[in-house]
Amino acid sequence: MRVVSGENKGIPLKAVPGNSTRPTTDKVKEAIFNMIGPYFRGGIALDLFAGSGGLGIEGLSRGLEQVVFVDREGKAIATIKDNLAACKLEDKAEIYRNDANRAIKALIKRERSFDYIFLDPPYKLQQLEQLLSTIEKEQLLNADGVIVCEHSSDIVLSKNVGRLEQVKYEKYGIIAVSIYHFTSWVEE
Repeated sequence: MRVVSGENKGIPLKAVPGNSTRPTTDKVKEAIFNMIGPYFRGGIALDLFAGSGGLGIEGLSRGLEQVVFVDREGKAIATIKDNLAACKLEDKAEIYRNDANRAIKALIKRERSFDYIFLDPPYKLQQLEQLLSTIEKEQLLNADGVIVCEHSSDIVLSKNVGRLEQVKYEKYGIIAVSIYHFTSWVEE
């Protein structure tokens, strides 16, 4: 596992020790960023089930201004810190050890919103549609923002969740990626 492109291209990233997380493969990571970028001129992202921090770090390497990393596992938080240090990106990151629902409540209280939100929950605990609904209702996504959902390819997500619309869907073996935007933003 490594940073695929951008300022930190080629820097190896540590995986979280044990079997509690499933890192996004370099192939899928590259495909995700080709769908939403591939490069950025600033922007703030939320990496909600951050694991090793690979998606958020890839975004920072490609030009995002800041990423908020959230994971509930202590080992994941330590790995994110190590990976950010290896890439010299600590000053562009906020890291929180929290579960997704509590983190969202805290972000709502702080009136935070994001240009990009990465959702890659454990496949056994799929709660993506509920999360999408909360993000939409609580305005955690900026008007022209993008949500990236990584999920098992046997999970079928709704095409519409509130004002969010699935604008891209790709399968990579057992993994699928669904991209959501606000319906009003989608080009005709």
